[in-house]
Amino acid sequence: MNDASLAESEQDDRLDGEDLVALARDSSNSARRKLVDAVTGLPSIGDENTTQREREIMFDILRRLVHEAEMVVRRTVSLRLSEMSDAPRDLVRLLANDKIEIAYPILTKSGALLDEDLIEVVRNRTFEHQLAVAIRSNLRDAVSDSIVETEDKNVIKCLLQNTTAQISRSTMAYLVEQSEREDIFREPLVRRSDLDRDLAERMFGWVSQTLRQIIINDWNLDEKTVKRLLVTSSRKKWSQESDAPKHQSKAKILTEQLLKQGLLTQNTLLRVLKNGDVALFTAMFGQLTGLTEPFVLRILYDNKGTALAAACKFAKLNKDAFRVIYNFARQARKTQSSTERNLRQALQFYDRKTPLQVENIVHHWQRHPNPTGMWDLGLN
Repeated sequence: MNDASLAESEQDDRLDGEDLVALARDSSNSARRKLVDAVTGLPSIGDENTTQREREIMFDILRRLVHEAEMVVRRTVSLRLSEMSDAPRDLVRLLANDKIEIAYPILTKSGALLDEDLIEVVRNRTFEHQLAVAIRSNLRDAVSDSIVETEDKNVIKCLLQNTTAQISRSTMAYLVEQSEREDIFREPLVRRSDLDRDLAERMFGWVSQTLRQIIINDWNLDEKTVKRLLVTSSRKKWSQESDAPKHQSKAKILTEQLLKQGLLTQNTLLRVLKNGDVALFTAMFGQLTGLTEPFVLRILYDNKGTALAAACKFAKLNKDAFRVIYNFARQARKTQSSTERNLRQALQFYDRKTPLQVENIVHHWQRHPNPTGMWDLGLN
């Protein structure tokens, strides 16, 4: 048989789209095996000899199979498409949100997914899906931020171990601060090549001797610098252990450290809140507004929400941030009475009040820090 006859014979034997869909609907083992073989044997879409029309037909067949076929076939389709950077986005997005056995090849390798697709998966799918995204090569910082926002220590550790992932300076600094309490972050942070020297030196005070030696070697720290860092570390520990109970809480100490590092931002505040660290959030919110802890708690637990709206606007927190804080406080109050109406009214208050008006309100609170006094002045 000559080459032309052989090619014609192979074309005749090839199953068309209707045949493949029919096989997908057949639950027998023989049909499943035949379908997997057929999908595996489909001509490569990346083949330069494949025409645009053939590509469109091929993608259409695969799209229909994803809806009709059992897991083993969807897994095969996922494996095929994960290698194709020009695969249809609707199809890879569908597979990326499927069960993890099917989604894994797409999440870890597919170049057809956009950052927004990955962020959507991180925010809405399972722990296993988040891990798959975290190990993906060459993640951009927006996706890395969404992974950090999950507040899952194991997922974040996996991200930090991904040396190709981009992590923004602010997020890296936040994780360095968290590593003082979360030792699971320390080693992967120290071993990252994109960790800035000042952040590495900051970690020197709380990491193990082994990690300190890595910092010394990576940054060629001289004896004088090492001695300075050790003295600073000793002074900090002494201050926290002896002075903090007398003068200020550990949450306030950390808040002041964040302020000095330029990390007392809206994003950091919301991350702390979502992490459930109420003491640190209260200290940070007090720092941003100049209000005492009792006053901050009074604002948070007031059901009306207008005082919180005024404080948020004064602190230059946007309306979305106010909504997040209000809803968190509502859950803490464990009350549902009139909260939706109160939230709408508080949002209207936020929009209506000028920066000067909220400044006058908060300055009045600062001068009269007793939360039982005329604290609702100007909240109408």
